[in-house]
Amino acid sequence: MAHLESLMQRNFLEYSSYFVLDRAIPELRDGLKPVQRRILHTLFSMSDGRFHKVANVIGETMKLHPHGDASIGDALVVLANKDYFIEKQGNFGNLATGHRAAAARYIECRLTDLALETLFHKSLTEFVPSYDGRSPEPVRLPAKLPVILMLGTEGIAVGMATKLLPHNLTELWEAQIAVLEGKPAELFPDFPQGGLMDVDAYEDGRGKVEVRARVNVRDKKHVVISEIPYGTTTESVIASIEAAAQKGRVKVSSIDDFTTDHVEIDLTLARGVTAKEVVPQLYAYTDCSVSISSNVTVIDNRKPVQLTVTEIINVLTEQLKLQLKAELEFDREQLLDKQHWLTLEQIFVEKRVYKRIEEAKTEESVRSEVMKGMAKYKKLFVRPMVEEDVKRLLEIRIRRISAYDIEKNRRDILEVEKKIAALDKKLRNMKKTTILYVKALIEKYSDRFPRRTEITRIKAVDKKAKDI
Repeated sequence: MAHLESLMQRNFLEYSSYFVLDRAIPELRDGLKPVQRRILHTLFSMSDGRFHKVANVIGETMKLHPHGDASIGDALVVLANKDYFIEKQGNFGNLATGHRAAAARYIECRLTDLALETLFHKSLTEFVPSYDGRSPEPVRLPAKLPVILMLGTEGIAVGMATKLLPHNLTELWEAQIAVLEGKPAELFPDFPQGGLMDVDAYEDGRGKVEVRARVNVRDKKHVVISEIPYGTTTESVIASIEAAAQKGRVKVSSIDDFTTDHVEIDLTLARGVTAKEVVPQLYAYTDCSVSISSNVTVIDNRKPVQLTVTEIINVLTEQLKLQLKAELEFDREQLLDKQHWLTLEQIFVEKRVYKRIEEAKTEESVRSEVMKGMAKYKKLFVRPMVEEDVKRLLEIRIRRISAYDIEKNRRDILEVEKKIAALDKKLRNMKKTTILYVKALIEKYSDRFPRRTEITRIKAVDKKAKDI
């Protein structure tokens, strides 16, 4: 019995740890759950500029994801409807009405330019074998965006849950600039459905917000709902209005839903009732007003932690700076490699080192003569010469040597030196470099991401007074 108990405890602990770390809770650094990361990595590996059938993307992602095609398809549609990283073609459902997407074989997708620019860098990505050992998958994406605050997410794991509300991308970028400049930054949610929002109780992500539908008075007999709260659909809002009307709490005589791409729920008021009476009734008794709690639990260094929104933006801004530095250093190393080779090639041809190999009889002596001949000019080297450099020099064809353009080579070396100097300048002041990078993103993309939810002070409706 004791053995069975210990076995159950160990297995349950392993199961719960797996569920927390590898399924339900997003990773702080790239803001993604494993299935989302696998979808984006798969789309990147498939990327050729054209749209791909979602069914094909799901099939390719299954090489990395052990939980079946349905979970991948659902996650892809949800991620695509965030409108940040996946460009859609076809019917991906409707957030407002709650209608589902068409079958995966009928819809297509590809990565957006924002995703391609900010989420990937193959050379700086750590990979591990997939669940079956056949394919490499990223531990996390080298994201240069505050993804976790952009997307918002919900997850229920064993013994814990998370609910991060989505924020406005342009405001997140502006907050990152403020953090880099040592200024205070305050962030509030922004929902794709729009609406009105009171943030008095948000408490930096540890509290809640109240979100209301946008209700407009069309005329004396009609009010129109044009935006609905986050987490609701037109069907759920209409159902709540109908339920309240049956109880006599909302005085409307008919409801007409004209929603297409934009929400339009037309309410005809009951006889003798004014819009001034009905609008507060809608907020008091229906889903036209909802309270949304925020619970920021994320995975950091393979451990679940609870953070505030401010703490997250601070961490991700520092990460952005480190990521940009790593990419600049990588680019610098690539340029140094190029400069090193151009310099060796220049010496080998201009100083006629290749002539030394004419008398050599063996492969070893050929290599030795090249090493000796090049060693005379080691003061000109970018870095010490190695055996691989000798092999590469010996692969230069006679035709290339005879047609060698000295002036072009020198121009190429000068161009590389200029690029290295520019990178060195950026690396000396990473704070300024990071600010300029974020400002460039704002200039390029901010028009696509306006704030949709209006922040306002919402006056509470006294339900008791309404019921009297």
